[in-house]
Amino acid sequence: MRAPQNYGRVAVLYGGRSAEREVSLKSGAAALAALRQAGVDAVGIDAAAPDLLTQLAAGGFARAFIALHGRGGEDGTLQGALDWLGLPYTGSGVLGSALAMDKQRAKQVWQGCGLPTAPYALAGPDSDWDALAARLGLPLMVKPSREGSSIGMSKVERAADLPAAVAAAMAHDPRVLIERFIGGGEYTVGIVGNRVLPAIKLETDRAFYDYEAKYLRDDTRYLCPCGLPVAQERALQQLALDAFAALDCYGWGRVDLLLDDSGAPYLMEANTVPGLTDHSLVPMAARAVGMDFGQLMLAILDTSLHQPQAAPRLLVAGEQADV
Repeated sequence: MRAPQNYGRVAVLYGGRSAEREVSLKSGAAALAALRQAGVDAVGIDAAAPDLLTQLAAGGFARAFIALHGRGGEDGTLQGALDWLGLPYTGSGVLGSALAMDKQRAKQVWQGCGLPTAPYALAGPDSDWDALAARLGLPLMVKPSREGSSIGMSKVERAADLPAAVAAAMAHDPRVLIERFIGGGEYTVGIVGNRVLPAIKLETDRAFYDYEAKYLRDDTRYLCPCGLPVAQERALQQLALDAFAALDCYGWGRVDLLLDDSGAPYLMEANTVPGLTDHSLVPMAARAVGMDFGQLMLAILDTSLHQPQAAPRLLVAGEQADV
């Protein structure tokens, strides 16, 4: 990790125009404050600005810290613009960002690599709902292929409810996935540089871990240690690593997984710019290995170097991270 003054001027990019704008504003504000407190010359820029590229080109920046969630910031478009400007940035590049943002493409890559993910189908207004329900089994999850933060998602218990759920998802993306519901537990694994963080188990009293459970509720439960036997947690972490690498993701991010009732894992999605709010998961997992929020922000900023990383090392709760 560099000394704070050696990063040069850093553009912290947040806000933007996606459906996750409000979450991104909170992530960016938290990252900006922590970097400044650490002594980094950091400048916040709302990526919704029409002259964003002009600001970046003329601002004397040495690198960018991306705190944008969703399309326009997490899907490879901004990464391509920064590559064109020659401005290093945090996290994954164009290909990894684009694949991770698109749930359908991510699942296709994982299937091609022999990695487990829940059975699914694409759906549209003219789909045969009864046939889909019979093939995939109820209950089902309906989700836009290219949205985050559970926006536009629904859990469906009856085939008759699928048309309304698909219509709600299509309000956010014309490509909609219907996916078999896996109900044995939801987990997430954070990756930062060469560190694989402890798994967190997510528990909510809502139908699933939706936007409200993620950002608005105080009764959502985050278990770290996650309660799995050590060997099973290590296997989950390794699967997350394999899934991240398969999508050409690197630097930092998070992989969300599900267990079925027998304990078999299924990949759900990868996030290349996870949240940095007071409800966010990567900071929770980092704290479990002794990394405070400021140290985490510097570790993420280090990923803007885009140098080949050493093989990530699994960390468990109580083990001190090298910071």
